[in-house]
Amino acid sequence: MTTFGLGLAALGRPTYVNVGRDGVHRTVDELRALAHATLDAAWEAGVRRVDAARSYGRAEEFLASWLAGDPTRRRDAVVSSKWGYRYTADWDPDAEVHEVKEHSLAHFRTQWTQTRALLGAPDLYQVHSLTTDSPLFDDGPLQRALADLRDDGVRLGFSTSGPDQPDAVRRGLALEIGGAPLFTAVQSTWNLLETSVGPALAEAHDAGALVLVKEGVANGRLVVDPPAPLAAVAAAHGVGPDAVALAAIAAQPFVDVVLSGAADPDQLRSNLAPVSLSGDDLDALGALAGPADRYWADRRAMAWV
Repeated sequence: MTTFGLGLAALGRPTYVNVGRDGVHRTVDELRALAHATLDAAWEAGVRRVDAARSYGRAEEFLASWLAGDPTRRRDAVVSSKWGYRYTADWDPDAEVHEVKEHSLAHFRTQWTQTRALLGAPDLYQVHSLTTDSPLFDDGPLQRALADLRDDGVRLGFSTSGPDQPDAVRRGLALEIGGAPLFTAVQSTWNLLETSVGPALAEAHDAGALVLVKEGVANGRLVVDPPAPLAAVAAAHGVGPDAVALAAIAAQPFVDVVLSGAADPDQLRSNLAPVSLSGDDLDALGALAGPADRYWADRRAMAWV
């Protein structure tokens, strides 16, 4: 059964590549309070999975302090985080560079230590944005270090972005160390505008991997200016286009977890509005997908706001 989770990409740093944000660049204390309020709303709605990353500014710190507020939260929550990018903007919304990617053994060890210090051992630890040209695929010591973590009981996975997602998913899940898969989970971008990774995710799901889907509203593009078919389906069901976009993901048989990227409690509640899509609805929405190269070119052109 597909479940919903909350991704903290927009709640741990003052800027992100989302259209439709309120434009307010909050202080650390203000954003911590907003992150806690959004986590509260998610918990009240029954959401128990939360996804963070080292590069999401202070997201792990905010999540850790929220979890510490009630001992039942860490007991019942399913926590995932990611390593591979580091946040470099230092809370400056006008920074030229907000994050830097590095898939190296030294970086993994540093970021794993940082994550453990804040969250303990997460239930899922992922390589952030694994692409087919990642040095990880040729780095035996890094692979063995990851395998040691796997053998200690931490589930490993990776996220994907970009037009080569299908190849990255297949190559990542085929990687074996010590006669066993290194990764048993994958978190990819799949939404009504970008469906190219669908067949690879279906293969992953059929092989027993956990499949999580991110960027379900295309960084806000499906909400701020929804295409006519999406707007029509949303109007017919009396919900927002965000709820329909996420429901369309949940309707895919290969999806285990749909991540909301809500930036505040109201967005979270809107994302989770219940809606049951018909076959005709899904057919109409299916026409929105376009070429992956064009989608990712548009995604790369988005500004941090």
